[in-house]
Amino acid sequence: MQKNLPRYHQLTIGQIAARTGLAVSAIRFYEERGLIVAGRNSGGQRRFARADIRRLSFIMIAQQMGFSLEHIKKALAPIPLHKAPTKSQWNKLARNFRTDLDERIEALTRLRDKLEGCIGCGCLSLDTCALYNPDDTAAKRGPGPRLIIDK
Repeated sequence: MQKNLPRYHQLTIGQIAARTGLAVSAIRFYEERGLIVAGRNSGGQRRFARADIRRLSFIMIAQQMGFSLEHIKKALAPIPLHKAPTKSQWNKLARNFRTDLDERIEALTRLRDKLEGCIGCGCLSLDTCALYNPDDTAAKRGPGPRLIIDK
C-alpha cells in the first residue's frame, strides 16, 4: 500500500477483522500466504485498503465452497492489490469460478443420485452393483468409486 494514501482509505487490521468477521490471526494467515498484502504506516503497523474487505470476503466464500488457497490465489492474481476490481476483472473471475462450481455441482448431483443404491465401487452389494457395474467393469477405469467420480 502506498504511504501517501489518504488516512481514511487505510484500515487497521482490527477494522478489517470487524468488517469481515475474520479473526486477526486469519488475516495474518492470508497475508503470509500472499492472498493479501498489508501496507505499513510510519509506525510499522499494518494498513489495508477498503478494497481488501471484498478480497477477504471472496477468499472466505471460496474457501467455504472447498476451493484451495492456491486456487483462490491464482484466481485473484489478475486483480490488483488494494484496489477494487473493475467490472471486467470481476466478470472474468466469476466466469472462471462458475465453470469450477458447475463441475462441482455435477459431481455432487451424481453422488446424490447414486449414493443410496451404490457407492459406485462395486463393493457394497454385488447383487445391486451388478446392475450398475456388471463384471466390475468400473475397475478398468481406475481405483476408487469410478461410477461417482467419473463423468
